[in-house]
Amino acid sequence: MPRKAVHTADSLLDAAASIAAIDGAAAVTMSAVAAAVEAPSGSVYYRFPDRAALLSALWLRTIDRFQHGFLESLAGTPARDASVRAARYVLEWSRDNPVDASVLLAGPSSFGSAQWSGEARKASAVRQSRLEEALDALAERLGFRTRIDRERLALALVDLPYAAVRRQSHGAGTVSDATIDAVEDIVRRVVT
Repeated sequence: MPRKAVHTADSLLDAAASIAAIDGAAAVTMSAVAAAVEAPSGSVYYRFPDRAALLSALWLRTIDRFQHGFLESLAGTPARDASVRAARYVLEWSRDNPVDASVLLAGPSSFGSAQWSGEARKASAVRQSRLEEALDALAERLGFRTRIDRERLALALVDLPYAAVRRQSHGAGTVSDATIDAVEDIVRRVVT
């Protein structure tokens, strides 16, 4: 009868995310992850052949966790309400998932995207395309046809909420209700 794995890929990625949130992506090493879960380094290498594989898996898992709800909110109706829900989702998800949010805020290059396998880079590009297509679909539904209107929408729904999260993460460490209200107000003005 085979032994049950003590250290799953998810438990190792959880440890990697925690290390990144506290000490930055550069601190995520195979030995640091092994130490964090009190496992031999072979346990990490068994799941991830090298550091690039570990970091790309962490990035892709985090993107998937975030995009699931974000893409759902973008598809909602009516389009103006979907815009506000999407911006709110970024803020609330970040507040509820501060460790994962710190991974997203760091960005893929912090996690060594240039060293990822071709397969991992392609998977990341697919996720980015999925996001861009969803934003384009919402822009269409809003009647935003010009490049500047679409850029304003992306700034309001992605960049503005992340800027608010980044600013608050340097302060109290959580996204306040006042920040959520302010971002929602700005988004409403952009999509009106």
